[in-house]
Amino acid sequence: MKHTDIRDIFRDPAPFLGQTVTVCGWVRTARDSKNIAFIEINDGTFLTNLQLVVDKEKLDESVYKDAMAVGTSVKAEGVLVASERNGCEVELTKLTVLGTCGADYPLQKKRHSLEFLRTIPHLRVRTRTFEAVFAVRDQLSHAVHNYFHKHGYRYVHAPIITGSDCEGAGEMFRVTTQPWNAAAESEEAYYAEDFFGKKAGLTVSAQLEGEMAAMGLGRIYTFGPTFRAEHSNTTRHAAEFWHIEPEVCFCDIDDIIEIAEDFIKSIIRDVMENCPEEMAFFDQWMEKGLLDKLTHTVESDFARVTYTEAVKLLRESGQDFKFPVEWGADLQTEHERYMTEEVFKRPLFVVDYPAEIKSFYMKQNPDGKTVAATDLLVPGIGEIIGCSEREADLGKLLEAMKKRGMSTEFYEEYLDTRRFGSVPHSGFGLGFDRMMMYLTGVQNIRDVLLFPRTVGNL
Repeated sequence: MKHTDIRDIFRDPAPFLGQTVTVCGWVRTARDSKNIAFIEINDGTFLTNLQLVVDKEKLDESVYKDAMAVGTSVKAEGVLVASERNGCEVELTKLTVLGTCGADYPLQKKRHSLEFLRTIPHLRVRTRTFEAVFAVRDQLSHAVHNYFHKHGYRYVHAPIITGSDCEGAGEMFRVTTQPWNAAAESEEAYYAEDFFGKKAGLTVSAQLEGEMAAMGLGRIYTFGPTFRAEHSNTTRHAAEFWHIEPEVCFCDIDDIIEIAEDFIKSIIRDVMENCPEEMAFFDQWMEKGLLDKLTHTVESDFARVTYTEAVKLLRESGQDFKFPVEWGADLQTEHERYMTEEVFKRPLFVVDYPAEIKSFYMKQNPDGKTVAATDLLVPGIGEIIGCSEREADLGKLLEAMKKRGMSTEFYEEYLDTRRFGSVPHSGFGLGFDRMMMYLTGVQNIRDVLLFPRTVGNL
């Protein structure tokens, strides 16, 4: 049906003022008085509601009565006029109810807790909070693609079903067509009867496939869903999440750190410029000072410290950490947040991690103990990017695999990239949903996903 988006009216009302407009939307609030009624509607295109003014002397009650229930969907026609309080509003002349809404509609109040809204994910998108979340999510997605397109990366689609676990990047969900009660003499026999003739799962990372693509295309990125079957109920973990993974040839660890910093600043700047209403909403309701924090991020040089220096700093901090700080142990969220929030007060790259706690494919440093790997830590979240230069030397790569007891049988295609014209190359992985949390101040990953997949929640 022909109508005007509410977004178009609010962003440039001048051409519409004094004109008859037709708008559609859902009733967010309704107020009644003796001579006038007010109905605020929203169509999902703009954060601010558009007010419909009902003059009871001109309109019969039968025209607007059924539209006074919150949640009702309507088509409204009237003259757009200027309003000192609302900027503009519609003096109603005609109203059609498209879908009625009963009194048991769960979004009757103006504000609901996020915990309650998680119980109705199919309806929570009609609240201002989630309208803002998904407006920012949309813009952030565009910002990611725009950045890589502008810098000459190829967007490639890595497989979602895979036989590789990316060397223990996370517990995998199994993909099978076997019946639940399938009987087999052995694991090999079971999988021989399955769809692919071998064990298959949902991808935990597109990195290995991304490296192979980069070895012919130069610079690539993947941006898609990844899956981890970890029994974790923290505010930062989900079983299904979105992952951005660029791979860049002829690029060392210093180059990829520079790229990662520029990328983060660029996508933050893009969202702040294109979602001003939503970002102001989050600054007011989610995290006081959010806009100042993000402005500080894009205007700062990110800090950099070695893992060894970080351990020394933490051990000498005098802080009573829940997890002990020892060289060779992975840094915990409490350690990461202390350094970013209390010490450096800005995003921080921690570089040169112990080889034993990082993956086999990371470039070995000359000291024989550490690898050219870095994590980008940000205030409020902790780790947001995992990054490394990849080991380009076939001999060293095979040695690292042997130390870990890995069979080369499942990595022959990957190893071919080192056999045939290997080059220095680097890449990183950014959890898109954690980036959303950092950008919006939302504290739980379940509240930046449309339908969050977590333990026991499908």
